[in-house]
Amino acid sequence: MFDGFHLSMIDTGEATIRVRHGGSGPPLLLLHGNPQTQAMWHRIAPRLAEDFSVVVTDLRGYGESSKPASDAEHAPYSKRAMARDQVEVMRQLGFESFFVAGHDRGGRCGYRMALDYPERILKLAVLDIVPTSEAFWRADMQFGLGYYHWFFLAQPHDLPERLIGGAPEYFWRWHTASGVGSPAAFAPEAEEEYLRCFCDPHTLHAICEDYRAGASIDIEHDAEDRRQGRRLSCPLLVLWGAKGALEGWYDVLAVWRDWATDVQGRALDCGHYLPEECPAETLDELRAFFKT
Repeated sequence: MFDGFHLSMIDTGEATIRVRHGGSGPPLLLLHGNPQTQAMWHRIAPRLAEDFSVVVTDLRGYGESSKPASDAEHAPYSKRAMARDQVEVMRQLGFESFFVAGHDRGGRCGYRMALDYPERILKLAVLDIVPTSEAFWRADMQFGLGYYHWFFLAQPHDLPERLIGGAPEYFWRWHTASGVGSPAAFAPEAEEEYLRCFCDPHTLHAICEDYRAGASIDIEHDAEDRRQGRRLSCPLLVLWGAKGALEGWYDVLAVWRDWATDVQGRALDCGHYLPEECPAETLDELRAFFKT
């Protein structure tokens, strides 16, 4: 799926991150979401590598990256910890500053990275998200029913792990189907990779820790930024699926303009999984944004 890319494992000091990198030009880091891996970029990364030095990783806890032990605050699975991993990966590859595009949980890692390391992130693209804290602060019945998994996966260990672990493939298919705008969204080889990883009990526990962090320490970090008046200073591209939930719940660009000084974006004609459902348009948007 990633012809011409080099595969490596990079030790960040806190986790070991699976990395693919290829191409030449300005550095661009691509971050995946849940319940997926770096494979979600397979339709776009090789094309982006024609113009950029593309780095594609598995977030800690996902795919073939390591699954560090967690703690009572879920800090090892905070987006701040995930952001530290990615900054170190890019540093070891020789990139002190770079572009970032993140989908879903990867987008949350991406905006945390841009807040914590503003000198390193040149431009940021987030796909199909609003800030984590905004989603919880604005939550209503529609949100609770539509994004039920935010609350289910965040339940104390080991309730979600035990329940999902009884039929992980069933849960993965049921969960992803609710966000897909096209029934042929996933290539068979990508779907095989997602299921292989999701069915690993260690990955499942790490995903739950990610969501526990999202419902606790990640909100604390967001709230502290708001209290301190910190905003995203880099140019921000926001893309979302018109067939997904965000457009019905939020004025997406207005939400992000409260967090960033330079915001642009639009909806694409797809569901949640933009790079796989709508690869040509997603590619065009990312290429145009990062090249200007």
